[in-house]
Amino acid sequence: MDIKKVVMVTGGSRGIGRAIALKMAAPDTAVIFTHVDPASKGAAETLALLKEKAGAAEAQCWDIEDSAAAQKNIEDVAARFGRLDVLVNNAGLNRDSLSIRMSDDDWHKVLEANLFGVFACSRAAAKIMMKQRHGRIINLSSIVAFSGNVGQANYSASKAGLLGLTRTMALELAGRGVTVNVVAPGFIDTDMTAKLDDKIRQAFIDRVPLGRFGTPEDVAESVAFLAGEGASYITGQTIHVNGGLYF
Repeated sequence: MDIKKVVMVTGGSRGIGRAIALKMAAPDTAVIFTHVDPASKGAAETLALLKEKAGAAEAQCWDIEDSAAAQKNIEDVAARFGRLDVLVNNAGLNRDSLSIRMSDDDWHKVLEANLFGVFACSRAAAKIMMKQRHGRIINLSSIVAFSGNVGQANYSASKAGLLGLTRTMALELAGRGVTVNVVAPGFIDTDMTAKLDDKIRQAFIDRVPLGRFGTPEDVAESVAFLAGEGASYITGQTIHVNGGLYF
């Protein structure tokens, strides 16, 4: 089967990243995802699932904030497959603490991964997509970029920074047929939320007008839309996936 579309998803070993990778998979599509744990069982599971659906599938282990690795690996994907059509910047981390107690290291680590890492990957992908005169870059932000959240000054700042990065790159790349957009999830049912106490979990759900947590697949649907031809006239925008919790 000839590969007609090449998609890279950062942080694809589980949760939202896995759902996005699987949603993008098709017989004529190569899906490459990144992760950071060489012994990750989740990465192996995602890869096995992708191989059942995608024309080609790869798992790559590297840190997105390593700009040299990002440049090298993204260029390598484009060289081997002849193109790079979609980059989904999903990978990130959180180190929560009240602002007055937050260490310099926790601030810098989160900003480096969630903001600089997205920039490093997007910069590498943009160079390829500009030459192709076609491409989609989709950045995963968060509801807390808009609402804030106690204990997440670093995370909120990093996800808010993605909005400015997205809008600027959208302007810079539009003339070459490359769109850059944001998907901002709200409360999503992932491994992290599954560990919440039942009362705390229900308190979160009670705040959501649609009365439930979102699923990783809910987020993946919006990403897939922005990655498709039906979104060719949309750039610099944010799609909120939060059940009505924030407008």
